[in-house]
This record gives sequence, C-alpha cells and structure tokens, in this order.
Amino acid sequence: MELTVEAISFLIAIAFLAGGVDALAGGGGLLTIPALMAAGIPPVSALATNKLQSTIGTASAFLTFHRAGHVDLKAFAVPALGAFLGSLAGGTAVQFIEPAFLAAFVPVLLIAMGLYFLFAPPMSELDRHARIGRRGLTLITTGIGFYDGFFGPGTGSFMTTALVALGGLGLVRAIANTKFLNLSTNIAGLAAMIAGGKVLWLLGAGMAAANVAGNQVGARLAMRFGGKGVRPLLVVMSFALTIKLLSDPANPLWSLF
Repeated sequence: MELTVEAISFLIAIAFLAGGVDALAGGGGLLTIPALMAAGIPPVSALATNKLQSTIGTASAFLTFHRAGHVDLKAFAVPALGAFLGSLAGGTAVQFIEPAFLAAFVPVLLIAMGLYFLFAPPMSELDRHARIGRRGLTLITTGIGFYDGFFGPGTGSFMTTALVALGGLGLVRAIANTKFLNLSTNIAGLAAMIAGGKVLWLLGAGMAAANVAGNQVGARLAMRFGGKGVRPLLVVMSFALTIKLLSDPANPLWSLF
C-alpha cells in the first residue's frame, strides 16, 4: 500500500517515542498500533508491522540491560520459553480473526489498556520475597505471551507488574528481566506473522530503527531514574490516537450501534 511522506514520518516519530516508553514502563504498542491503523494499514498488518519494529527495539533494550548486569537469564529461561510458546499460539490465532472484527475490537482493547495504565498502582523499587515459584511464573508468562502474540500493547507492563508483585523483584530488575521475556514473545509473535505473510517490511524496518533509538534512550533513563513519570504521557497519547482511530465513521465499531 502507498503511504505519504508525512504519514511515514509520523509513524517513525511515534516508533521512537514508543521505544522510549517501552524501555521505561512497557506499553509502546499503545502508541504504534493505533498510529498504524490511523494511517490506513489493515489491523493484522498493523499488528505484524508493529511486532517487527518492537522486536528489534526490545532486543536493543535487552542487550543494554544485559550488559549492565540486570538480566538473570538462568532464572527466567523457563518462563521465557512459556512466554515464547504462548505468543506463538496467539500470533497464529489472530490471523484467523475476521479483519472487520479486529478493526472494531482493537480500539476497545486500546481503551482498556489505557485505563489499566492510568489506574495501576505504583511499583516498588526494592526486591522483596517472591510470592510464587518458577512454575507459577511460567504459567503467568505463558498467558501474557498469548496476549502479546494476539494483540500486544501493555505486555511489557503486565510482565513487569507480575515480576514486581509476584516475583519479588525491584522495579529496575523487573523492567530488565521483562525485556528478556518480552523479547521471547516478540520473536515468537513475529515468526507467526512472517509465516502468514502479514509484515510490511520497509515500513517496519524504518520504524524499527527509530524504535531502537528510543529504546536505548529509555533503557538508560530507566537504569538511572526508574520508570516513574512515563504513564501520564503514555495514557494521554494513547487515548489521543485511539480517538483519532474512532473518529473515522467507517470504523466497523459504529455499525454495532
């Protein structure tokens, strides 16, 4: 499909901002998916192209955290495997959903995720005693992985919340290990989308480069300041883009009323 230079520039700028948000708190897809759909890209292709750029961006942030010694690969290998398998199943399942249904359903999910970010409680900076073991954490990451493969926005925040509230990790360590888990879900979801031929490669590559830059900035800010202060910006921009998406009278959601 043909996109104007202005539309491509807008999407690349959103990808940079989403990368920074993802590294700090997760949820960058709340910005990129409605932006892609507002540019006229079909829902599944929007999810697939978002998965390409977010996979590369997350890999960049993961490497930054790993080099700084914040990622425990051994402790989270099994939960990462569960997340991978869940995402592979979700990424496959979404390709069998009717496009019109997805176009109507995505704004509803975006609003729900925005409200989650708005009202979710703050997370502790300090490590605490874990409430669940590796098996329980693996079940949780598998379920979140399915959600990431099927849709995606908010996955990083869900993972981070689980690691803080249930895994006992402090915020920076939780954000860092979330990158490992989220990278596994992104790779699996992207593989499913590539197999289905849904990725817009050129646009995704441009957005990926911007997302990497944003993730590098966000990862360094997270290690220095934590993930505080980013949620209000994320919620405002997410709702603004979702309103833009819903302002189209042709959106299938309006046919339900």
